[in-house]
Formats: sequence, C-alpha cells, structure tokens
Amino acid sequence: MPDAIIPLLPVLFLILIAEFVNGWNDAPNAIATVVSTRVLSPFTAIIMAMVLNTAGAMSGTAVAITIGKGIIRPEAINTLTLAAAMVGVILWGATATLYGLPISLTHALVSSLAGAGLATAGPSVLLWSGWAKILAGLGFSTFLGFFGGFSLMVLIYRSLWKVRPGMIRKIFGRLQILSAAFMAFAHGSNDGQKFIGAFTLALVLGGVLPVFHIPIWVILVCALVMGLGTASGGWRVMKTMGMRLTKIEPVQGFSAETGAALMITLASHFGIPISTTHTISTAIMGVGATRKFSAVRWGVGGEIVTAWILTFPMCFLIGWATCQIFKLLF
Repeated sequence: MPDAIIPLLPVLFLILIAEFVNGWNDAPNAIATVVSTRVLSPFTAIIMAMVLNTAGAMSGTAVAITIGKGIIRPEAINTLTLAAAMVGVILWGATATLYGLPISLTHALVSSLAGAGLATAGPSVLLWSGWAKILAGLGFSTFLGFFGGFSLMVLIYRSLWKVRPGMIRKIFGRLQILSAAFMAFAHGSNDGQKFIGAFTLALVLGGVLPVFHIPIWVILVCALVMGLGTASGGWRVMKTMGMRLTKIEPVQGFSAETGAALMITLASHFGIPISTTHTISTAIMGVGATRKFSAVRWGVGGEIVTAWILTFPMCFLIGWATCQIFKLLF
C-alpha cells in the first residue's frame, strides 16, 4: 500500500487543498450567526465547529458514496480527471472566499468533476441518477432553507409574543449554542463527506483500494484538514453571512441554524449532496423577512446568488480546460 500510494500523492494533495478551501469558505457558514450575535467568541465557535464537523463527517457515508461513484462513471476516468476537477474547486473557492462570498463547494465539486469528466470520456461519463440528487439538493437548500427558517421564526414569534425581549435574548442566547452545534454537525455530515468521497475515489483509481470502501483514516484526515481550513480564516465569509445580510439576534440565529440543520440532516440521510451555503443563507433571509421584507439587504443577497449561479459554469470550464491541459502535458 505505501508504494502504491506514492504516485497518487499529487492528486491526494490537491484533494486535501480543496477540502481546506471547503473549510475556509463553506464551514464558517455553520458558525457565522453565533459569532455575529456574540453568543460565542470566534475562537470558541471555531473549536466547536472543528470538533462537530469531524463528528458529522464520521456519522455516515451516504453522501461520500454519491460523490465518489454516483456523479460520473469511475471506470471511465483517471486520476488526472480528479486532479483537474480539484483545480476548479480550489481556484473558484479561494477567489470567492477572498471576496467574502459564500459559495456552494458542493456545486463547485460536481461541476468541476463534470467538466473534467467530459474532457476525459465524453457525455457518457455522467450518471444522471446522481445528478437527479444534485437537483433535489437545490430544492432542499434553496426553497426549504428559506421556508424552514421563516416558518420556525414565525412559530417562535407567535409562541413568545408576551415574553419580554430581554428574556427572549437570554433564553435564545443559550439555545443558540445548541443550534450552532447542530448546524456544525449537520455540515460535517453532508459537506464534510464530499471530499472524503473524492479522496476514496482517487485511492480506487490508483489501485490502493480494490473496491470503493471508505477507510476510517480517510474520514479523519479529510475532517482534520477541513477543520484547519475553518480555523485559518473564513472571517470575510462570516461577516457577510452574520452581519451584512441582515441584522441577527440570538432568536433569529437559533431559527436560521435549526431550520437549516434540519434540512441538511434530512438530505444527508438520503445521500443527497446539498449546499450548506445555500441552506443557511436562504434560512437567514427567511428569518430576516419575518420582521419586514426590507430587513434583508437584498443587494448583498443578490451578490451571493450571482456567485452561486456563476459557480456551475465557471467550475465546469476550469475543470474541462485543466483536464485538456493535463492530457497534453501527461
């Protein structure tokens, strides 16, 4: 095994860089609201996110299996295909993070895989059953995220309308710690698994693993790298999510995190790769809209949505072009 894994090291390194970018851009979404409401300090929130992201990534493998062998045909690609796909994820994810824009690393990964896969083997490489799950994930993350946050916030308002604002802040200041923990765990259970699937696929393509089976050490390595990505930065993304999009108090943070985490957990159970970025972003918008429609800074929301829309074509093109270059060079 050690000898077999040596030729794979450049590809595995690229996958881990992509996982780092995932932690840098995507994972801060799980703790952005709890930091912006000052319920937890940034350091404490990051430590919590690292631990619970890791626990979530170890809670199942359904999403990892979908990414590893459900998006493109594993037998039709090679390690250069995977390497090219990771370049697309890294370049687009890092650029978005520098501009403070939360994007979907899920969509970056699958579209980069599609572009690199098409450059390698043509249209037959795509597995439409897996893409049906991606489309289902769009529904979960966009519409259900918004209405999950909106509905939970309305329910809380109607249940506690006689309670003094100071008491509500005190109660939900404590409850938001639990909701942020739930969100971090849910993020790991879905987003944390995606690059685990890519890493395992590389081991299969390189002959290290005879069949697609996810070793525990792969889960631990990828979860640790994602945690390091979260700890290293992501502050611009946190600011966009927690402060620029709408004003958030602990009760709003609780509703957004809980509503989003419930949708993500449900999707993870069915092996649906879902965008945690879309889910928490739309949940925050839904929570903000319960006060009044103008409470949401829709201009900031428009910037975020534009980055979401551009993710698919940009990562597809980068993956495709990089794979073509790799084919010429290697």
